[in-house]
Amino acid sequence: MIERLLTAQILTDLTFFPVIGIVGPRQVGKTTLARSLMGRLPKPALYLDLELDTDLARLQDAETFLKAHTNECVIIDEVQRMPRLFALLRALVDLQRSPARFIVLGSASPELIRGGAESLAGRIAYHELTPFALPEIEAVATRTEHWLRGGFPESLLAPQTEQAFRWLGQFTQTYIQRDLRELGYDISTATLTRLLTMLAHLHGSVVNYSDLARSLGVSQPTVTRYLDLLEGSFLISRLPPFFKNLGKRLVKSPKLYIRDSGLLHQLARIREYDSLLGNPLVGASWEGYVIEQIRRSAGPDWQFYFYRTHLGAEADLVLVAPNGTLSCLEIKFSNSPVLSKGFYQSATDLEATHRYVIIPEGTAYPKAEGTIVMGLSEFLRTELPGLGRR
Repeated sequence: MIERLLTAQILTDLTFFPVIGIVGPRQVGKTTLARSLMGRLPKPALYLDLELDTDLARLQDAETFLKAHTNECVIIDEVQRMPRLFALLRALVDLQRSPARFIVLGSASPELIRGGAESLAGRIAYHELTPFALPEIEAVATRTEHWLRGGFPESLLAPQTEQAFRWLGQFTQTYIQRDLRELGYDISTATLTRLLTMLAHLHGSVVNYSDLARSLGVSQPTVTRYLDLLEGSFLISRLPPFFKNLGKRLVKSPKLYIRDSGLLHQLARIREYDSLLGNPLVGASWEGYVIEQIRRSAGPDWQFYFYRTHLGAEADLVLVAPNGTLSCLEIKFSNSPVLSKGFYQSATDLEATHRYVIIPEGTAYPKAEGTIVMGLSEFLRTELPGLGRR
């Protein structure tokens, strides 16, 4: 059992919220985490898996069944298979509002689980469980293994790299062929496969919705809907541009990333570390990996942007801490990075409090204008926790 970064916050929220939602992609470890919590709850727990016919049968008359277990914490896994439960949980919580009534696990965002976001508003605390973050696995895998294979437990911990990528391939097909249909979306398997492959090669680029739609042979609203589904299923992220009243011409479209680096490499057919180093995608892959690791470690109250003007000022990541502190980050796959004037200009434009260059490894050292060059692991361990308090 690898301790997850979310565990402490979930246990804290269980002392106050009637319902806890743990969402994230399939096979990321939600069930393992929920079962590990069962012995740490202040009341007995009952676990239901809606992929099992026996547990589905127990909830045919869900109101009667759940009312019979009001003194237990009921854990409902794969809740997206029965979205009508959300309205019932709201009613039961309103009848008896006490902490830790229910824990619901889902493989899609609340917005995709129809009715999930609205029904339990004010009664639920959602937590996104991501694939393993770098600080969680440093005792069992190297950074290069984590970057190449990604953070899904079955991939990262597979005995051989070939097995890791075979699992990632099967995961992708299962998502396309089954998971979306379970959510009620009937999308052509061939179209979605083509889209994911295209997105892998556009990883780290500014999204051009018109070009994507034309390449797929669909309308622009349709491609936007497809991207919404992929984002709501935790497979991609869109990094929005940072806007400030600067009187400058700014890039206004988001940048797109495949969230898990192993999934990116599977889609791009990069299956060895040496092949990754020699691939044109290596810089974009490293950039997306760094942003995702910061996202996994920072938590939901942080804001993430990029900044780019038509005159060349650019920052790979604009990181806004919960207290409003703004940091500009440049991400370089080099331990001896050379910075452009555009980075310094972006930090000046945004009046950044902190400026960092994130590299693979090495001892931190300063550069011009208060910029600090630092390895990713050191940044996550020493700098990120303090940014929200300065």
